[in-house]
Amino acid sequence: MRKILALAAAMLASACSTVPTPPAGMAAPPPAPVTVRIIGLNDFHGNLEPQTRPVQAEGETRLYAGGAAYLASAIAQYRAQDPYSMVISAGDLISASPLSSSLFLDEPTIGVFNRVELDFNAVGNHEFDRGREELLRMQNGGCEQHTLRKPCQVEPDFGGADFAFLAANVATETGDTLFPAYGIRRFGSGADEVAVAVIGLTLEGTPSVVTPAGVEGLSFADEADTINALIPQLKAEGADAIVVSIHQGLAPDNQQTAFDCSAISGPLREILDRLDPQIDLVISGHTHRPYVCDYGTVDPGRPMLVTSASFGGTMLTDIALRIDPAANRVIGKTARNVIVQSVGVDRDGNPVAPNTQYPQFAADPDIAAYVMLYADAARDAAQRPVGRISGPARKDGPENALGNLIADAQLAATRDVGAQIALMNPGGIRADIEPAANGTITFGQIYATQPFGNTLTTKSFTGAQLIEVLQQQFDDPENPNLLSVSEGFTMRVGTIDGVYKLLGASLDGQPIDPAATYRVTMNSFLASGGDGFTRFEAGTDVVTGQTDVDALEAYLSSDGLRQVPETGRVILVPGAQ
Repeated sequence: MRKILALAAAMLASACSTVPTPPAGMAAPPPAPVTVRIIGLNDFHGNLEPQTRPVQAEGETRLYAGGAAYLASAIAQYRAQDPYSMVISAGDLISASPLSSSLFLDEPTIGVFNRVELDFNAVGNHEFDRGREELLRMQNGGCEQHTLRKPCQVEPDFGGADFAFLAANVATETGDTLFPAYGIRRFGSGADEVAVAVIGLTLEGTPSVVTPAGVEGLSFADEADTINALIPQLKAEGADAIVVSIHQGLAPDNQQTAFDCSAISGPLREILDRLDPQIDLVISGHTHRPYVCDYGTVDPGRPMLVTSASFGGTMLTDIALRIDPAANRVIGKTARNVIVQSVGVDRDGNPVAPNTQYPQFAADPDIAAYVMLYADAARDAAQRPVGRISGPARKDGPENALGNLIADAQLAATRDVGAQIALMNPGGIRADIEPAANGTITFGQIYATQPFGNTLTTKSFTGAQLIEVLQQQFDDPENPNLLSVSEGFTMRVGTIDGVYKLLGASLDGQPIDPAATYRVTMNSFLASGGDGFTRFEAGTDVVTGQTDVDALEAYLSSDGLRQVPETGRVILVPGAQ
């Protein structure tokens, strides 16, 4: 595709060169404005295959969407609207992925986006899940092993990404950025040339949401300060348009496919209010919400577009920047979210008719064949039955059955090292478990639920230290990060006017004794202070066990029909002071 675009640009330049030179004394006409088409993506998370459950479109409408082969066709279709085009991802391209990608360290996701001809991917927090060296391997290629999982299992020569990772606010020990801070794409030539600069970065709080070992030695700078400091340099390099690709997002009050800026919140809002007005477009992510926001309606001094395309390749954002080469600036811009409607199947594998009110895309045959190569390699592992459960185990709600099930499994796996309590973070639960009609669930399902490969860690805490851990659930009292807890352990949580606080905790009906010692199990992510639970690091007498997914499999396979636990271990007390 890039060769075709280059050829088209060369032909255009050649055609322009045949235009007669204006007579002496007559000024040449100014170059005409051009459109650069940008396809915005975010939070793909290695979703090579279509979503197995329909995603929300508008109102109550739900569609089957996603899948790399369908996304590739959609990208090609929307790129073809203009001779100049780019594809930009706002992070979390990899990790927290389904089995067909995660089992192979997301190498096939890199392969897909090489074929799609992605231009830039701003690093997201999940890019750091497997550590710095593995992330560098994603860019540079090679088969050096940095994790428990073996690389290059399907393709013996992993070449890395043809596109550039960007990390403007991530510095190494030397002070240099881990990846380039920005990239510039130039289209046309001479007076007709236009340049689009792309700054890529992740959220400053990345160290609090990934395993600390994954970001060891790295520092993460303020997002707005980092972006603004680069603007003079980009302008000096001739940038006509400035795009920010940032892995941080807005949190709208609804889940509509697109909405205006009348009701937005979230960390990105504060960043936008500080950005240099010369920025034209912000492609965002992280919150998995779909939106297209004309920020000029919020702040007339910052008339930038702000976009996000949901998650998992279920949407893309079709963006057009109209650029005046003579004025060296953007003179018009539009954006819209497009649902990547694909072929859906119901729980029994029967095809579901597409919704004709929305476009449907055909699968790109080359991408489909490439994905099938990895899907076939993962299928034997994915389809292996691991047990039966009494009903769906879902992760919705502040306390949920799936989190309790996982906590129970981790407690059972570590009782032999003295564990009395197990705690599970909600961010580590990535997918619901929907059993077959007879209750059977597969390894692929439990792997999708816990795809990070964390190991179980058991530590000793005093009761006082345990209470400190539990209090960190409420560091943001209006948005608590409630842990799932194992059977026999309960927490009482007070709520008043939307503010939460810990009222107390007990084990087997007895209040936690500040002076007593308790053996507590958590995953290795939490054990090293992940998700902001820094008090977990204080534990002693550490014992490391099996992986979390192996513990869940063992728990599910040890009983004829495992009952999905009820909720009620977290007791909400409205109006408690």
